[in-house]
This record gives sequence, structure tokens and C-alpha cells, in this order.
Amino acid sequence: MAIIISNIRAESKEKAVSAAFKTIGISKNAAKYAEIYKISTDARHKKLSLVFSVILELLNKENEQKIAKSSPHISLVAEGEEEIKSGDEPLKSRPVIVGFGPAGMFAALTLAQNGYRPIVLERGADIEKRTAVCESFFDGGAFSRKTNVQFGEGGAGTFSDGKLTTRINDPLCRLVLKRFYEFGAEEKILYDAKPHIGTDKLRIVVKNLRERVISLGGEVLFETALKEINLKEGKITSLITDKGEIPCDVLILAAGHSARDTFEMLKAKGVAMEQKPFSVGLRIEHKGENINRAMFGEGYDKGLFGNAEYQLSLRENSRAVYTFCMCPGGVVVPASSEEGHLCINGMSYAARDGENANSALVVSVDAKDFGNDLMSGIHFQRKLEAKAFLLGGKDYTAPIQSVGSFLGHKSPITVTPSYSRGVKEANLKEIFPEEISLMLSKGILNFDRKIKGFSDFGAVLTAAETRTSSPLRIIREENRESKNTKGLYPCGEGAGYAGGIMSAAVDGIKTAKAIIERYSVK
Repeated sequence: MAIIISNIRAESKEKAVSAAFKTIGISKNAAKYAEIYKISTDARHKKLSLVFSVILELLNKENEQKIAKSSPHISLVAEGEEEIKSGDEPLKSRPVIVGFGPAGMFAALTLAQNGYRPIVLERGADIEKRTAVCESFFDGGAFSRKTNVQFGEGGAGTFSDGKLTTRINDPLCRLVLKRFYEFGAEEKILYDAKPHIGTDKLRIVVKNLRERVISLGGEVLFETALKEINLKEGKITSLITDKGEIPCDVLILAAGHSARDTFEMLKAKGVAMEQKPFSVGLRIEHKGENINRAMFGEGYDKGLFGNAEYQLSLRENSRAVYTFCMCPGGVVVPASSEEGHLCINGMSYAARDGENANSALVVSVDAKDFGNDLMSGIHFQRKLEAKAFLLGGKDYTAPIQSVGSFLGHKSPITVTPSYSRGVKEANLKEIFPEEISLMLSKGILNFDRKIKGFSDFGAVLTAAETRTSSPLRIIREENRESKNTKGLYPCGEGAGYAGGIMSAAVDGIKTAKAIIERYSVK
């Protein structure tokens, strides 16, 4: 165990550590180690200050228990990895993982570290080829259905901001951060309150993680798509891929939220699934300096505090509008995975040094909006993406509109759109049902009260943001196995059990752990 001392205001890391020892009343010689656990920025009333949490481990473990009870700002936390004890049920074949995004990567790593030699199937290309294909598409090149922002090594998160914030409070989050650092991320992710890696650094991290899995006996098969699962008496016996058949009695399905053909196959096989709410909307771009000034005030030190980040929400009855996946200094990129459909996402490099700040601006939707059929949510997404593709000119040019025009005031765009494939001005309200457009407008106006200038008439809106989360949940039991399909372990964001890189990675670890505790090493 270790102690975390929170709410320390200091000018530097060194002063924060000294203040932590002063707070608990012991000398530095009484600790095995002491380091920064978290750094956050307090920007209330435009008076910026740094707030630290310090983690330390004492030589006298009994003192830790006493000190942790002395203040609400002091707590105990488990450090280090938990040993996993293998089960005794025999495996007929090596465990298979479908999808090599955060959930699949960390499931594979956990299995490989414990001697289970997993086989990973990833429909897209490895990160080197994937980067070339995606960057070519960003610059106006051909679209690839198989390798794109949604599919390929690292998952959708690799071509995003690489944000590592999460709402889950799980000790495994610390382990995930340490793994990312071990495989090439910057050390600051270990203590930033809002850590991010950046798409350029993530490409290094996922390659290094893959190489570790392979070095431990795992196997990663790229450009190999799952086509069908073979069942006997409700249990998986093998998998059919576009490269042939693979024996399988344990499958971790971490296919991602855009694996629509996989959802359709599972439905045909009778796998228990249910609809799940998600959100749709637009990307909003402001000049980054305007957001920084609005949140931090004039004269802030960008070198010390970085770019401002925001997370805003408004709820009216059962409907919510909120910002999501905010990218300071980022760009808007095409994120389509099907021909004739346009969806977009935000992406940042590690430096976050772009001119604009962008964020998803989305509205929650559910069966009331798209119907009660299991696949209705997917059909709804496709309908919006097809309209955006049409408005853009049918060549992945993005339809855009000024915030002022969207709100009903004819206004020119004064923020330069960052979308690199080309843009075309259009009436974005033509894409959405009226109720969603109305909620987007209410959100823009409400958020301006919280961040002055959010409703800047010259800011730019880009369509359409549709892949915020999975529209389905593959139902699983407490042991993480499918409700009605033995050997199937739904996992991660695509299965409906995570919402971002961190929670997906943690779900991957826990799912692998459940398999290890049940089965013996083959």
C-alpha cells in the first residue's frame, strides 16, 4: 500500500513533495519513495494555480494506516500488480482475441504475460501501414473500408487525441498508465490530471505493446477479419475468417463500436444483445487562443498551464447535449468506415500545437429516435452519415456551417476549418431530426454562459459526429462470458462495456483475468 496526499497547492513538483511530508509530519528518510501522483489546474475566478497529489510509501507500514485516517485529503492506494492464479479447466486451443484496440491490446498483453499465448485477429493493417493509408485519405486519397480511422492496429483511439481521462475509479487505471509509459508515452501521463498521449506517440506505443505480446508467445494476424463463429450446442468451436478457419473455444470479442458486420453476424447466430443509447451531432471548432483566454483569463502562462480543456453538458428532461472528446490544438479528420458515408472525429498530436480547439457537440439518442429493432441504432447512424456525405458533395468533403448560421443568423465563418480533405458550406440542420438540431442550438447558447465566446458566430461546425459509443451491448454474465454463447467474452467499447481508451483497457485486463482464473495454461 501507499499514501496519497491530495490538495497541495505549490509552484513546483519539488515544493509539492516537501509540502506532502510536512502535511503528514514525517521526514523524507521515513519513506521508501515519494513522487507526484497527479497535477491539476485550478482556474476558478481566472486565478490559475497548480494543485498536486503526492504518492509515497513509508518504511513503517503501520504508520500508513494511522496517517490515512488523519485527514480527508489523505488516502491509501494499492500499488503494484496483483498476481493472477490460473484455473484448472483445460483449454483445447489457444485463446483468440478479435480486435487490437485498447481492450484487445491489454487483454492480449495480460494473457501473454501469464503464458496463454493468445492469437489476435485484427481486420485492419499494422500501425505502419495503417498510418500511411489514413494520412493518404486525410490528404484526399482513396478510401479503404478495411484500414481506416476505425479499423487497424490500436483501434479508433490511435487516431484521436489519445485522451486517458476516465470516469471509472479503478486501481487498474494506474497500471494502464504505467504500461503506456513503459511502451513509449511521455512520463507526464503518470501525473497529469487530464493525461493524453497524442496520436503520434500512440503509434509508437501500440507497436511496442504488440512486439511485447509477440515476444511472450502471442501472435497478431493483421488484415484478418472475423466472418463467422461456429457453434455446437451453444458453445464456440471455431472461427471463420477471410483467411480460413481457426479452432477456438475461448474468444475475447473486442471488435470496437464500428464493427457493424460483426454485430449483424452475431445477431444471425442468436447471440444475446440489446440496444444501447448513444449520441450524435457535430464537431465545433474555435480559435484555441480564444478558448484559453475565456477560461484562463488574459496573461496566462501557456508553457506552465498548457491549453485549456472543457467538458460541458446540459440536460432537459430525458435529453442531454454535451461536449465530448475535446481536442486542444487538434484537427478534425474523416473517420468513415463505409463507402458513401461520412463521419468525423477529432485528433491531436502530442504537442497539441494546432491553431484551433475542437470538440464533439452531441445529443443523446435512444429507441425513441430510431426504433426498437436491434439494429435500428446502426441504421440511424448510417442515415445521418449518408446525408453528411451527400451534403459534402459525395467525395468525403465535409459539410460545414458557421455557428451563427446554425443558430439562425446569417454569419460568415471566421475560424479556418482544420478538416484537410476540403469543406463545403451547407445547412447542417438538414442532416438531423428537428429535435436534435434544436438541442444542439440550446447547448451552444447555454455553454456560452460557461465559456464566453463558445457561441462565437464565426466558429465552425462540421458534420457528422456519429461514433461516440456503441449502439449495442453484447450481454454478458458476471464472469464476463456471454449470456447465451459459451466461450464468447464480449469486451471493451464495441461490446458496450467501456467509453474511451482507459476504461476499454481496464475491461480488457479484467476479461483476460477472468479467463486466466478459469482455465489452465495450454
